[in-house]
Amino acid sequence: MLHSFQFGDTKMIIDLFTEQQGRVSFVTRRATSKKGSIKKQYFQPFMILDIEYDYRQRQQLQQLKVVRIAHPFVSIPFDPYKVSISLFLAELVYHATRDEQRNELLFAFMQNSIVLLDESKEYFSNFHLVFMLKLLTFLGFQPNLDDYHVGDIFDLRAGEFISLTPIHSDFVGAVEANRIPTLARMDYSNMHLFKMSHIDRNALIKVLLKYYQLHVPNFPELKSLAVLQEMFY
Repeated sequence: MLHSFQFGDTKMIIDLFTEQQGRVSFVTRRATSKKGSIKKQYFQPFMILDIEYDYRQRQQLQQLKVVRIAHPFVSIPFDPYKVSISLFLAELVYHATRDEQRNELLFAFMQNSIVLLDESKEYFSNFHLVFMLKLLTFLGFQPNLDDYHVGDIFDLRAGEFISLTPIHSDFVGAVEANRIPTLARMDYSNMHLFKMSHIDRNALIKVLLKYYQLHVPNFPELKSLAVLQEMFY
């Protein structure tokens, strides 16, 4: 589940990333009693759902028939740090996958990542950095983070390290670029080994978001960023 908002007095618009159709928007009635089958609490950011619906290609908003929780969270809703990560990454994916069609590898990556975050007991403060970088691979415009040399700058448009300053202004200077090779070495299995200050972590988020803004059409400033940065100060 990526995004939801109230529509009128009794309906909700929900954006999901599905295994079969990729991004799909749904409209559904909000449950007004405890007996209602489709409850508002199902539509929390990054909730993994099992849904049934009849997909109609010409219909902009699909109709949900059945909604069940596929993976009941054991920690995300109860950990403020994980809540801030899930809010931020759900907003990121919502804007980065607007036109994404069926992509089973991307679906599996997101589902597995969410489960891993939920089951992590400690050392997950770099999780969102790894997710942001890995997601780029599935979107098709991952940067080339190899061949770094001390003093290089990072060209955000080309997505690679270079030694000479480009004629445009979309680049990361040598001091900031020096942090990027650390990010390139991280994955979910080793992210706990990288001790980073809040300054370094926030600088890398800034670089990644700028990269998204340059490569994803109409990618906005993320409202949840301030909360994430405050939590990991």
